[in-house]
Amino acid sequence: MSRFLACRRAALICGAWLTLLSLSWPVAAQQKTLTLDDLYHPDRETRLVPPSRGLPTWISDTHFVIASPRAPLPAGTIEKVDAATGKGEPWLDASKLADALGKLPGVSADEAKRLARLRLGSFNPQRTVATLTIGDDLYAYDFSADRLVRLSHGAGVEETPVFSPDGRLVAYIRDYDLFVSDTATGQERELTTGGTAALLNGKLDWVYQEEVYGRGVFQAFWWSPDSTRLAYLQLNEAPVPEYTVVDDIPYRATLETYDYPKAGDPNPTVKLGVVRATGGDTRWVNTDGYSGADHLIVHVAWAPDSSRVIYQVQNREQTWLDLNAASADSGEPARLIRESSKTWVDVHDAPEWLKDGTFLWFSERGGFKHLYHYKPDGTLIRQVTNGRWEARSLHGVDEAGGWIYFSGTERSPIGSDLYRVKLDGSSLTRLTQTPGTHSVRFNPSFSLFLDEWSDINTPPQSRVYKADGSDVRLLDDGKLPALAGYRLGKFELLQVKARDGFVMEAMMLKPPDFDPSRKYPVFQTTYAGPHAQTVRDAWGGAGALYYQLLAQKGIIVWACDNRTASGKGAESTWPIYRNAGESELRDIEDCLAWLKKQPGVDGARVGINGWSYGGFMVSYALTHSKSFAMGIAGGSVTDWRDYDSIYTERFMALPQNNPDGYKKASPRFAAKDLSGRLLLIHGAIDDNVHVQNTLQFAYELQKANKPFELMLYPKSRHGVSDPWLVYHMRGLMLDFTLRTLTPSGASNGAQTAQ
Repeated sequence: MSRFLACRRAALICGAWLTLLSLSWPVAAQQKTLTLDDLYHPDRETRLVPPSRGLPTWISDTHFVIASPRAPLPAGTIEKVDAATGKGEPWLDASKLADALGKLPGVSADEAKRLARLRLGSFNPQRTVATLTIGDDLYAYDFSADRLVRLSHGAGVEETPVFSPDGRLVAYIRDYDLFVSDTATGQERELTTGGTAALLNGKLDWVYQEEVYGRGVFQAFWWSPDSTRLAYLQLNEAPVPEYTVVDDIPYRATLETYDYPKAGDPNPTVKLGVVRATGGDTRWVNTDGYSGADHLIVHVAWAPDSSRVIYQVQNREQTWLDLNAASADSGEPARLIRESSKTWVDVHDAPEWLKDGTFLWFSERGGFKHLYHYKPDGTLIRQVTNGRWEARSLHGVDEAGGWIYFSGTERSPIGSDLYRVKLDGSSLTRLTQTPGTHSVRFNPSFSLFLDEWSDINTPPQSRVYKADGSDVRLLDDGKLPALAGYRLGKFELLQVKARDGFVMEAMMLKPPDFDPSRKYPVFQTTYAGPHAQTVRDAWGGAGALYYQLLAQKGIIVWACDNRTASGKGAESTWPIYRNAGESELRDIEDCLAWLKKQPGVDGARVGINGWSYGGFMVSYALTHSKSFAMGIAGGSVTDWRDYDSIYTERFMALPQNNPDGYKKASPRFAAKDLSGRLLLIHGAIDDNVHVQNTLQFAYELQKANKPFELMLYPKSRHGVSDPWLVYHMRGLMLDFTLRTLTPSGASNGAQTAQ
């Protein structure tokens, strides 16, 4: 679920424990308690925690823009800011864009103002031209010259526009074929033909975008660095079974039918081609070396000199990965590296090429993700980083200075820091000083970086630093005055040992007036999926306030990451292989055994909550354990045969190769063993984890005469997003929690210890 991971943690329904909140204003100022209306009522005028703007975007070595270029335009001017001084100057003026739009045929002044607030598409590398879709047409807006150029000239909607590296051309998809247009003249050229809903040229299908290239990323074409060619994927959906999602809200139900390979189903067949930007025949990369058609092409990039396409191939069960280089002229490939595993191999980014032709490559072959240095032909030079921690993301290489910059977990597995290291692996230096989570973004020359920092107690603050870590200036102090009047508790970070000594990271939030002589119920939140941490030393934002509300009602909030979710290296995830649920539950119960020995904890009143993989974990726990008084399972996988092929087979192998493992791991088949009160929640048009999962589970529970509660949210997908439905859902969750964990559903759950 890759991106089963991304959504579960981001879902508004809050089944996955994101990160957690803690504040420490003076007690005298913390008099108000939170209500559902404070947090979720759609008519609330002021948000307690506004959405994060994230880090600014560099547009040169010396300047950045505060608003994300992909965000909707404000009514006025977006400024570019001098990183060193903070002085701003106009960068993009929405009123000028409105004037330019008003000159289009049939566009009124009012309509032009509305269109000027539309989301911009992609930007040229110089950050002076952006794409803008108006109706079914694609335009390029040159805001340095205040000029609009129409790029598309055919019927249909243009998708995923991307500028060439030299900024002269824009490539995009229309009706499943690849086009390019000239930004100066608007001339359009079709590069592929024959695309249909069953044959996608340059566009990803559902499973490839969800599980390989990133949720919402449908782009399947890549410009060569010299702007003369494009590599693209062609996906043949003919073998893939279809799945239909039904929206029952209209008088005549609306049907959505799309290709969705469940575990064991045929995947789309895939080809990699290269076509010139001037047009002509496609040169197909030779993949005859892979037996049959059942392989995956999981990453595509280019060599810096544009002579070769660099691509990664995996077998269907993802037990190996090849890094290949194919000639752009002949299509003939050469293998540079093969990664293999007794479990699975995760996909990482493209190689980072250096000027001498060598490259850097991420690998988890030693059990932890680290950087390796290779010769151009794939011969290993050395391992650059090493240790029982992870080098998680590469920011780039300053070859003039001799430094590699990356983010990793050498200091803490629940935080993130910026490091630099020499190419030979020497002089490893941590550049961020304050413990917590640092998110950084470098300027092009690696002379400055922006840092957004938070910890479990502190909202995000951002600063500008020099490349050596020395401070330049403060950008945002992160203060949230709207929260200052509320009585909020503090989160504690803890560690718990499993029965075999593995150290698990945990978090606890106690009620504000916690009295260890009394007994409090526990609300545990979990995700539990591989490499998906719930406990992090980072600010939790608006999502964590719900847990503050529970604590104010006399409930201990608890999270403890089982080892496979811990982020402590690939080796910690391997126990899940072919056997989802079992090791996760064992670790969760070890966490609970420790928790029940702590003062003030009522071990008989423990509830568990999760969404997506977390919903699976709740359903599995309540059918395989008697430790929980209740569970709230949202968007759950209840039979792994129901979920998509690429995610599921990565961890469970093919169903025909692991039939017993699939059955053991699917709560649907253990419904008769349900223990505790269960609330099932699902989006009725969930196109990711189909509502079929929850209905199949409900059917088995009914046949076993097991009581449970069920709530479906119409017009909702894998996360409930409609504000009124979120408001209803949170109220439902709160009511169920109080009814099942607190005496008579009281607002204060503490009981005097007997």
